[in-house]
Amino acid sequence: MILKFCKVISDYKSPYTEPLKIRKGEILQIGNKESEWSGWVWCMNKTGKERWVPRNYIDIQGNTGIMLQDYDATELNVSNGEELKIEKEESGWIWVSNNEGKQGWVPLDNLKIK
Repeated sequence: MILKFCKVISDYKSPYTEPLKIRKGEILQIGNKESEWSGWVWCMNKTGKERWVPRNYIDIQGNTGIMLQDYDATELNVSNGEELKIEKEESGWIWVSNNEGKQGWVPLDNLKIK
């Protein structure tokens, strides 16, 4: 596997304080919220926690969906100039890890891939 890195070109602060972690096979309610990001769906889990989930990770049937894989909705707060390691990309967002080992999603618009 080739390691890829990126640099933060503008600060990002997550609007969410508590991450949502969803397991494969979990049933979600699909919301009607429109996203500025193509490929993301607003979902609610059985405890009532709501977050954006990649459309590719869900088998949607009407207004419910079944998770096709585990998903962690953690968003990482980052600062301009920070160096990050790229783990994966999904619909305009990058899952990264920082020098402290913290991981989370950051919008691609806030990053420059090296």
